[in-house]
Amino acid sequence: MGKIVLGMSVSLDGIAGSSRLDVPEESMAVHEAILGWQFPLRSWQEHQGMPGGEDTEESRMWEADFSRWGAQVVGRRMFDFGYPHWGENPPFRVPVVVNTHRFEPPIEKLGGTTYVFVTGGIEESVRLARELAGDRDVLIAGGVESARQALRAGLVDELALHIAHVVLGRGERFFDAVAVPLKLQPIRTIAGTGATHVSYEVVR
Repeated sequence: MGKIVLGMSVSLDGIAGSSRLDVPEESMAVHEAILGWQFPLRSWQEHQGMPGGEDTEESRMWEADFSRWGAQVVGRRMFDFGYPHWGENPPFRVPVVVNTHRFEPPIEKLGGTTYVFVTGGIEESVRLARELAGDRDVLIAGGVESARQALRAGLVDELALHIAHVVLGRGERFFDAVAVPLKLQPIRTIAGTGATHVSYEVVR
């Protein structure tokens, strides 16, 4: 059975998303600021079907992490924000469980991505993702509220933070409303060009 990994990109001041989804320009600006470290990477560009990119330690890290995932979990807000941009051949290449209050039939896309909508809460979403992943790991990719729910429920085995080299000043802070203390054991630290990448085992 694989691990449950919570992976989040955050700013230096802990911003992991926009608190103003009603302002698309602001949401996109926050999105690009905290995820922009990925875009120059050769591995990331290859998975988008683009040539070129930088062959760096960050790129090799991204590729190694991507190969771990047998399924991913995303929240409804993240899905609604990303779905128009992910297109017919999304970047996931594995089943994606959408943690939501609003049921829909599964949506099949090219490349192995199927969106499955679960209304039973984060525990049920993670349980199904683990089942779909088989022996591979599950990535909880966000958004912020689903990430908090998973931490509060004690579902996370590993926490991976990609800390972008930017201070945003406002937005949705990742660790706000995480009500339980977390004891963490360092696993990996990589100082990249666009972000610093730290991974921890969650000690129970």
